[in-house]
Amino acid sequence: MSLSPSIERFLAQMEYPAAKDDLLREATRDGLNPRDVEILRALRDGSYSARREVLAALRRAEDLVAA
Repeated sequence: MSLSPSIERFLAQMEYPAAKDDLLREATRDGLNPRDVEILRALRDGSYSARREVLAALRRAEDLVAA
């Protein structure tokens, strides 16, 4: 998966734990581009304790779309 530098930076600066709704709200508030916000919408509902969990969940979502 190739994430944009802006989403990488956003995830690195996000405070965890964070729920999907928190990620979407903060991404919108921070002015993340619409494509990056849509990538975050692919996450399953729930709470993420660290950036690595968000990245793993995005990989799983990408695998489901590719299958």
